[in-house]
Amino acid sequence: MDPSVDNKADVVRRSKEEKKVLRKQIKASHTLLKHEGISTTSLPTKSLVVANGGLGNSVSREELSAVLKEMGEVETLVMPSHKPYAFVTYRSEESARKAHVHLNGQKLLCGDNSVTLYLIFVDSVTCEEEVSVPLPEGLVLVEDFVSLEEEALLLAAVDWSHTNDDVTAQKALKHRRVKHYGFEFRYDINNVDKDKPLPAGLPEECKPILQRCVKNRHMDVMPDQLTVNQYESGQGIPPHVDTHSAFEDTIMSLSLGAKTVMEFRHPNGRVVPVLLPGRSLLVMKGQSRYLWTHGITPRKFDMVPTCNPQSPADATSDSGIHRNLTLSKRGTRTSFTFRRIRHEPCHCAFPSACDSQGASSVPSTSPPSPPSLPGCHADAARLEEKYVHRVYNTIASHFSSTRHSPWPRVCHFLSSLPPGSVLADVGCGNGKYLGVNPEVIAVGCDRSSALIQICAERGFQAFVSDALSVPLRTASCDACISIAVIHHFSTQERRLAAVRELLRLLKPGGRALIYVWAFEQEYKQQKSKYLKDCNKEHPGNRSPNNSMSEDSQTPDGNKSKHADRHLEDDSETHTETHKPVDNISDVSNVTDGKLSVHMNRTAFNTQDLLVPWHLKKGGGKKEGESAEGAKKDKRKDNSRPSSLNSNSDSSPGFEISSTSASRLDTTDCKSKPSPSGDTTQVSSCSLKSEPESVPPPVFHRYYHVFQQGELEQLCVQVAGVKVRSSYHDQGNWCVILEKE
Repeated sequence: MDPSVDNKADVVRRSKEEKKVLRKQIKASHTLLKHEGISTTSLPTKSLVVANGGLGNSVSREELSAVLKEMGEVETLVMPSHKPYAFVTYRSEESARKAHVHLNGQKLLCGDNSVTLYLIFVDSVTCEEEVSVPLPEGLVLVEDFVSLEEEALLLAAVDWSHTNDDVTAQKALKHRRVKHYGFEFRYDINNVDKDKPLPAGLPEECKPILQRCVKNRHMDVMPDQLTVNQYESGQGIPPHVDTHSAFEDTIMSLSLGAKTVMEFRHPNGRVVPVLLPGRSLLVMKGQSRYLWTHGITPRKFDMVPTCNPQSPADATSDSGIHRNLTLSKRGTRTSFTFRRIRHEPCHCAFPSACDSQGASSVPSTSPPSPPSLPGCHADAARLEEKYVHRVYNTIASHFSSTRHSPWPRVCHFLSSLPPGSVLADVGCGNGKYLGVNPEVIAVGCDRSSALIQICAERGFQAFVSDALSVPLRTASCDACISIAVIHHFSTQERRLAAVRELLRLLKPGGRALIYVWAFEQEYKQQKSKYLKDCNKEHPGNRSPNNSMSEDSQTPDGNKSKHADRHLEDDSETHTETHKPVDNISDVSNVTDGKLSVHMNRTAFNTQDLLVPWHLKKGGGKKEGESAEGAKKDKRKDNSRPSSLNSNSDSSPGFEISSTSASRLDTTDCKSKPSPSGDTTQVSSCSLKSEPESVPPPVFHRYYHVFQQGELEQLCVQVAGVKVRSSYHDQGNWCVILEKE
C-alpha cells in the first residue's frame, strides 16, 4: 500500500480523536460551570482544572501528581474533598501548555480502574481551605498509645482458629469477625446477658494496657467486657450508639493494624470524620458516647490528609505539592473495644437516646399505632410535627446526600427569571435550587434546622421557618418555588394556607412554581419511573419493608432519550383560560380512620398515607420519596470512593447516594461507587453491629398525594391568582401561578 495513503489515514484518525477530545473538554467545561461555578478560559494560563482527576473520581494525589510532574514543575496541586476534579498550577505557562496538549484525553490507571483526563485552562484557582472540624464533645483520640511490640502481643492473643468458641463467644458475621471476652454482646437483643459471664475473662495481655488507661484517667475503673472486631479491606460497621443500659459511660477502642476513618454523626445531621491511625486509642465519654452515632463506611479507600512531617500543615512540601487530602487504601484492622458492664439503669442526660429512659433500642419497621387523619388544626400540627418535621430533622444529612442535581423543568423556570429578581424557595431543603441562577437574589427557608444548617455550610442564604408563616415582607418577591412541600400538609385548609402564603410573598405579576406528588403514577399510558423500576426488583423483595430504592435513573446514570421523551409527552400545558377539573374522585378514605403505610414501588390506593424511608442493608439506600430520590448505580464494587454525578438527570430528582459523587464523564470514567453504609440511623438506635439480626431503622413521613386537577382547584381558591400552566412531570403534578 502507498505509504502516503497510510499517512493520510493517520491524519484523519488523529483529527477524529482530537475532535472527540475537544468535545469532551467543552462538555466538561460546561458541566464544571453549571454544577461547580468554575469558569474556564480558552487562553493559556499557568493553572488548569483536571476533569475526572479528583479524589471523588477515585484518583489519589500520588497518582495524579506523578503524571502531572512529567509535564513540568508543579507549583500547587489542589484536590477538593469528594470532588471529581483537581486544580494544578505549574511554575511556568509553558509547562501548563505542555500538559494541556499531552495529557488531554489520556487515560490514567488508578488501581483496577481507569479514568480519562480532560484539562482546561482557568484564570485562577479559588478553593476553600480544609477547615479543621472539632471533635464531638467527650471524644479523645490518643495516637501511638501502644508500641509496636504491644500491638504484636495483643494481636497474637486473639485466636481466630476456633469458630464455635463458647469461652470467648466468637462470631463470624457477614461483614467482619467478632470475639467477645468477659460478657457476650447479643446482637439479637442489643444487650448483654449480665447473669451469664463468659468462662474466660479479658486476655492477660490487655491488663498492662488497661492499667495505663486507668492511670492516665481515660477510664475510672478497669473494664470487664471486651469486643474484638477484625475488619478486612472494604468492610465496615453501621452507625450505632452502644446500648446505654448495657454499658457504663466510658468506652475505649484501641485500633491495631491498618488505619481507617470512623464517622461520628449527631442527630442534627452534623458529621465528623475521625481518622484512626494504627495503635491509637479512642475514648468516648458523655455526649460522644451517649448521643452521637459512630460507624465505619464499608469501602476499600479512605480520604485522609497527606503526611508530610517535614513541612507545616499549610506549607508547600519539597515536592511542590500542597499538603491536602489523598486516598488511603485500607488493610486489615483489628479493634479492641473495652467497656464496663452496667448493673443499674442509665440516668444520662440524653433520654431521647437512652433505652433505660424509654427510647427503644431496636427501631421498629412500622409505627406502633398508625395515626388517624387530623380532625382539627391542633391535630394536624401534631401529626406533621411527628411524621414530617421530626423525621426530616433526623434524616437531614442522608436526605441531603441524595439531593444534588436540580430538576430540569424547575431549572428552566429559574433560568427564565430576569437578572436581579428576588426569589424565595419555601421549603428549600438542602438548598440545591438556590444556586441554579446566580443572577437572581435567592433566599430559602425550611422547617428543618438541620437542613438549613446544610444550606449555610454551602454558602446559601436560608433561615428556619414554617411554610405557613414566612417572615418576609408582603409583595417582596418576584418569584417563589415550592418543590415537594405542600403534599406534607395534612388538611385541605393547611394546604390552601401554604398556597396563600406563597402568593402573599409575590409582587403583582410575580410567578410561583409548585410541585406535589401525584396520585396518578401512570399517566397517558406511561408509568413513572417510581412504578417502572419495580419490575427490576426480585419478587421476593417487594414488601413494604424491603423493596428497592424508591427512585432511580437510567443504568449508566446518563440522560436517556426515552426519559426526555417521556417528560415531553407527559407535559400538559394550559393557558390563562385553564379550567379546573371537576371530576376528582374520592380516594382519601383510610381504614378505620387510620393512615395506612404505603408499599413502596406500588400504585397509590389512598391519598393520605405514610411513606417509609428505609435504610437498607449494605448500602444505606432509602426508599419512598415522591419525585426526589436516589439514583442507583448498578455497579456494586466498593473498591474506591465514588464521585458525584454532574450529568443531567434522566428525570427530575433521581440522584445517587451520599458517597457517590459527580462523574464528569461517565463514559470514560470507570471508577465504581462504594456503599455508603447506613448513614441515617437515629441516635436512639443501640449497638447494631450485626445487620443480619437487627432490622435497620425505618422512618415514616405523612403525604397527601394529589389527584389530577386537585392542585389547580386548590390554587384558584386564592384571590388574585391566575394558573398560567400545569403539567405532569414524572409522577408529580405541577403548576405555575401568577399574581394578578
